[in-house]
Order: sequence, then C-alpha cells, then structure tokens
Amino acid sequence: MNRPSQPTTAPGEPSAPATEPMVVARNVHKRFGRLEVLRGINLEVDRGEVVCIVGPSGSGKSTLLRCFNHLERINSGQLWANGHLMGYQRRRGKLFELRDSQVARQRQSIGMVFQNFNLFPHKSVLGNVTEAPVQVKRESRAAARQRALELLDRVGLADKARSYPGQLSGGQQQRVAIARALAMRPELMLFDEPTSSLDPELVGEVLDVMKGLAADGMTMVVVTHELGFAREVADSVVFMDEGVVVESGPPHEVLNHPGEERTRAFLSKVL
Repeated sequence: MNRPSQPTTAPGEPSAPATEPMVVARNVHKRFGRLEVLRGINLEVDRGEVVCIVGPSGSGKSTLLRCFNHLERINSGQLWANGHLMGYQRRRGKLFELRDSQVARQRQSIGMVFQNFNLFPHKSVLGNVTEAPVQVKRESRAAARQRALELLDRVGLADKARSYPGQLSGGQQQRVAIARALAMRPELMLFDEPTSSLDPELVGEVLDVMKGLAADGMTMVVVTHELGFAREVADSVVFMDEGVVVESGPPHEVLNHPGEERTRAFLSKVL
C-alpha cells in the first residue's frame, strides 16, 4: 500500500474547532490491485449536514464511505473525519500510520450502519445495543442499559429489548443497528445503503428513523438508492460514477435539473 501523500494544510486536527467541516476528502484514491475504485475524490461535509451519495453499482460509493472511518485504507490523498486525519498522524512533516488501537479511538465518534445489520445473533436486542459502550467506552452496565432502553424507544422498539435478532423483521433489525450505533454517541453517522436488503414495505420504518436523526441535526453521509429520501432530507446530493464525483449540489438541482449528461442518463433509468 502506498502511504497517503503528505497534506500541505490540515483542515482538521483532534482539537479542531467546531466550525471545521466534519469530513474533508482531498484527492482521495483507492485501488484494489490494478482496479482503481476511487480516482481523486474531493468532498466536504459540514457539521449538521446530510449528504446523500447516489450513483450506479460499482461507482465507488460504498468504498468511499468505508474510507471515511478507515475501514478501507486510501492509497493516496488525505481524509479527515471529525478533526482526525484518519489512520495517520503527522510528526515533523511526515505521515505515520496509526496502530489499530489508535484507529479504533478515532472511530469512536463515527457510527456506521451497514446493509446487512451485522447484529450479534447470540445476544438480545438490549445486549447488542449495550455491548460497545460497555466494552469500548467502559461505561457502567447500568448507564449503558438505561441509554440503550432510551434509544430503543426512540427507534420504536422498546418492546423488543429482550428479543433476539432472529425474532425480528429486517426493518426491526436495521433499527436496532441504528440504535447500536447511536449508543456510542457519535458525531457523524455513515449509512451504507441501509434499506437495500429490506422488503419494500419495511423501508419506510427505517427511513423514518433516519429522518428523525436528520431533524435533530445529526451529521449524516448516506449511500442510498432511495432518491425520494435524498430529495426530501438531504442538504446535498453527490452523484458518483466510475470512481469520481460527477456532480454535486442541492437535491433540487442534482435530481431535478442535473447539469451533466451522465447524471441525466442515470436518473432517466431510475426515476
């Protein structure tokens, strides 16, 4: 792996003021072998902003999202999230890769919700939501339990605390996954196509929870095919194709009056 190129300026550091963007990507490249999946991504997400990333399958959307919390290491460029240069530390003008434990600390302020829930099947709903605060943040079990019950009530699953994932619908499991992410008190939430594996009648209950988070001011980056959600909730829509940002801007501009032919061709097929 090539070490990311040395940043010339730092839009965020661990002590960055709240006015700095939540996410800053500068000329980000990512390869898998000879396949270049991200080809020079430049993107900023302001604090409190909801950004929806749309585009065809294979365009690099999910890979970019995973780079935001260093689940994927970038090959070159710079990427900051919540004031951290993700996965790296600058010392005396050089970049040094962080240890896994240090990266894990960087991720504590970033919640992520995946397509396939990733719940612990052997733990109850309550156990799933309390696990990370107790094990990672060393919260007391009593405090973590109280917080988990509040979050389960928020996502409409207060009555399912003692159930197990296998006893829940897909929509319910995804709402548990959102509650689990929120239990770590994140400042940034990443959603990787959170409704793509759900039956159509279950999509709405997950999107309603996400709309509530947006209304509360949570910073969110959402990879999605739900263009109605993007139009209604997003502050900005980013259209990606073949590893580049083709077009970005307010939803009414990108989705209703796209300026790029590739964007128009994509929307003509999915709307």
